[in-house]
Amino acid sequence: MPKITFIGSDGTTYMVEGEPGSTVMETAIKNNVPGIEAECGGACACATCHVYIEETWRARTGEPSPMEEDMLDFGYDVRPNSRLSCQIKVTDALDGLVVRIPERQA
Repeated sequence: MPKITFIGSDGTTYMVEGEPGSTVMETAIKNNVPGIEAECGGACACATCHVYIEETWRARTGEPSPMEEDMLDFGYDVRPNSRLSCQIKVTDALDGLVVRIPERQA
């Protein structure tokens, strides 16, 4: 299973395994990673699963869709590498993915 590393705003690292076909958000929730609230349950209807994608992974995770960009407008401290973790599907190609969690969610 692909390994995903979440780095909290305090620097705490959480290395977890994701199931292909699930999302990065679902992986965080399943593994009790703090800082991912996911209030809408993955419907791309909020910005409470906002993460920062490490630069080396941006091409593999892709760009946000127009709907995701609209939701990111509600995020806290949105940056060029911001994504909603509910919109990133876990695949074998993402083995080793590193994401950072903002200081707080919107």
